[in-house]
Amino acid sequence: MTAFFSITPKLAIMAVFLRLFLVGFYDFLFSWQSILIVSSFLSLFIGSFGAVAQTRVKRLLVYSSIGHMGYLLMGVASGTVEGLQSVLLYLCIYFIMTVNIFAIVLALRDVQTGQNVKYIEDLSMLSKSHPLLAFSFTLTLFSMAGIPPLAGFCSKFYLFFAALSSSLYLLAVFGILSSMLSCFYYLRVIKTMYFDQSKQPFQNVQMDQEKSWVITVTTFFIVFFFLYPNVAFLWTQKVALLFLG
Repeated sequence: MTAFFSITPKLAIMAVFLRLFLVGFYDFLFSWQSILIVSSFLSLFIGSFGAVAQTRVKRLLVYSSIGHMGYLLMGVASGTVEGLQSVLLYLCIYFIMTVNIFAIVLALRDVQTGQNVKYIEDLSMLSKSHPLLAFSFTLTLFSMAGIPPLAGFCSKFYLFFAALSSSLYLLAVFGILSSMLSCFYYLRVIKTMYFDQSKQPFQNVQMDQEKSWVITVTTFFIVFFFLYPNVAFLWTQKVALLFLG
């Protein structure tokens, strides 16, 4: 349910926002642009600082998704073809990263209790029990933080470029600072997986084949997207041009 509400509402809300603001009220750009800019600021602020204090994995991901909504609103506030293209590209990459990270979280289940991972400390020494899973988790977290050359970096870079092209300099700088802050709580999870030791280690069950394939395919996309991004860029550009006429 957490995974569903982290992905589906964003797709629906963005579809409504794009149709409403970039088509229905495009002539009143400067009237609604300020509202979206403030909403983007608040989403980035709440998402970044709210995630810092979290100890539960799912709550961390929820606050992270609030921050990602701020990046999407940045592209909508641009009000340009480049902004719309960056939103579409970000949505595609965010969807794949979220599917990957929730597939990993749902794959981790205690042998004795049968419960899934709840707290960040439950991931302690995951690198020894499931090294490939910990490595995939690390790559996805780096991608969400916008570390190059992963897919998340490409999507954020294009969003910042669209914001700067629309003279939204303060919002772009705040987005970059928010992305830097997100590295802190993502690195905390990575530190737990590789360096922390728990008094009661989490004994994970063997992962089923379906989740293995999902994690493999999505991780492959996240890592190697930068080698051939032309397909995604051309597709999103074509959709943006058709959308704005």
